[in-house]
Amino acid sequence: MLNRIGLLIIKDVKLALQGASDTGMTFVFLLLACTLFQFSIGPDQTLLIKVGGGVIWVVALLATILSLERLFITDFEDGTLEQYFLSPMSLVFFALAKAISHWLTTGLLVIISAPIIALLYSLPNEVFLPLFLSMVIGTPILSLIGTLGAALTLGAKRSGVLMPLIILPLYIPVLIFGTLVIYNVMYGHNYNSFLIVLIGLLLLSLALAPWATACALRQAIE
Repeated sequence: MLNRIGLLIIKDVKLALQGASDTGMTFVFLLLACTLFQFSIGPDQTLLIKVGGGVIWVVALLATILSLERLFITDFEDGTLEQYFLSPMSLVFFALAKAISHWLTTGLLVIISAPIIALLYSLPNEVFLPLFLSMVIGTPILSLIGTLGAALTLGAKRSGVLMPLIILPLYIPVLIFGTLVIYNVMYGHNYNSFLIVLIGLLLLSLALAPWATACALRQAIE
């Protein structure tokens, strides 16, 4: 089973790398969105530092949503999804593999971009390690919840509009605690408790999201 999951992940990552323009667009979106936030806030350096942590997480959420729309659609249209449905491989593991491949192609890009954005907002050096840790824990949650949203809207009309409405409310806890990690570091407070909450959310998402995604995929196929 692990071999099948690994092969599926490798296939999806290869397809993503072949369509490098999509990955490049995600990176460009991250930088452009952060730059636009800077322009709207103005040249006040103190204010930029205060809002920088929140901006990083908001842009991370938007970049994740941007890359979710076609997560299952190709497999759905060419019949691959039905083959997985009929194969011995459980759709739960298929959903988990999709979430992992999404994180490898989008979540890692967000993690790499986060320090660059932090520099743009002149965040202090002591923020970088907690920011990295919160992103490493938080971005897999975004991918797991995102695969559920993509599955729920699979085959629906105007899915690109419907999906953000479904998953954005579920992203709010990650946004809150991820931002609190950064703010507590900036003000000299302990942030370990917020990282623990993020770990709890990750374990909860890992336990529930693939099962819920599998149910949504079965509904879309049937």
